[in-house]
Amino acid sequence: QVQLVESGGGLVQAGGSLRLSCTASGIRFSINTMAWFRQAPGKQREWIAQITGSGDTNYADSVKGRFTISRDNSKNTVYLQMNSLKPEDAAVYFCTPWPRLYWGQGTQVTVSS
Repeated sequence: QVQLVESGGGLVQAGGSLRLSCTASGIRFSINTMAWFRQAPGKQREWIAQITGSGDTNYADSVKGRFTISRDNSKNTVYLQMNSLKPEDAAVYFCTPWPRLYWGQGTQVTVSS
């Protein structure tokens, strides 16, 4: 079955950086588009970035220019480098294959102002 393990979250001050990782199993990782979503308390889960198997990327306007998605197919891992973090970036972050979605436990990101 599909398993997704996100890590790298934590508490950071506004303006700081974090790098999230997500390791996937149970899928043919190298050919799958992978996406990052996030969900803040009381809000719907929102898509923020995705990367195709060949490395083409796309971002939500809210994170464009600040976040960078990347992948290492040899490690079945997708990354999310988050710079210039804002309090509104605080959420639980999830990775998933795209377009068929699967969810892991997520990793919590907290941004202090």
